[in-house]
Amino acid sequence: MPLLRLGVSVQPRWPIDDGTSVLRAAGHAEDLGFDHVAVGNRLLDSGFGLDTDPLVLLSAIAGATTRLRLLTSVLVAPYYPALVLANQVATLDVVSAGRLILGIGVGWNPDEFDAVGVPLRERGARTDDHLGAVKALWARRPADFDGPFTRLRAAHLGVPPVTPGGPPVWVGGHSDAALRRALRFGDGWYGTGVDAAGVAEVRRRLRELAADTQDADRLTFASAAFLTPPGIPAVVPAPGQPLGGASPTATSVADALGRLAEAGLTVCTLWLPVAAEHLEMAMEWIAAEVMSQLR
Repeated sequence: MPLLRLGVSVQPRWPIDDGTSVLRAAGHAEDLGFDHVAVGNRLLDSGFGLDTDPLVLLSAIAGATTRLRLLTSVLVAPYYPALVLANQVATLDVVSAGRLILGIGVGWNPDEFDAVGVPLRERGARTDDHLGAVKALWARRPADFDGPFTRLRAAHLGVPPVTPGGPPVWVGGHSDAALRRALRFGDGWYGTGVDAAGVAEVRRRLRELAADTQDADRLTFASAAFLTPPGIPAVVPAPGQPLGGASPTATSVADALGRLAEAGLTVCTLWLPVAAEHLEMAMEWIAAEVMSQLR
């Protein structure tokens, strides 16, 4: 089976009176051999878990770990001015010694867009603008950029990223617009809840949309998947099809991951809809029962 790197979301509803618990869980994920931890981007209470700024939380995790990669899954680009986004991401790239992966999406929540004063209808155009400006700032000193929302003249970013050209950008989304964005700006495509047939279909569509099929084939294929390990209760419903079926076993989960890998997926982030006190137990089950079958 092709190599498939597994990560885990560290976003259950952690107790506020023990703010270091999420850092301990991330350290445990590193000790167990996970490839990365992931943090999403919510500004208002979602009801699903820890609703923090991903760049802030991943900065803290960077200081508590040494090997683990750090994934925004996903950061909503229109929420951040392009220059602020470029500088914050470059800062995290530096302090993590190049372990950051920037998962990017256009967002969807109208309440949050209203709260930050960004029209929902502009989310796609603003994401393209911001990615273009961010890439220019990371690649050139000084940088010039002309976009519909960002204009730069001889701009020197406060801190250049340690990763040449900036950290890898994985563009989230399943629409044609998202796939074109991945081809134009991305180093990878990041999906949600796809099965093997879904991965193969995205690969086919990317090749059709690309001017050159090699441009599509260079992309990393990654996706989030939803898993509730046996014997551990879910505290919120999974927002997509469960990995390994409604009653997963180690074998059914490993088989499902194997099919994803055969279809071309190389990175999978496991989103675990469990209580904070059960997250480490869930990670231990995955490491002992599932990851051992993938090697």
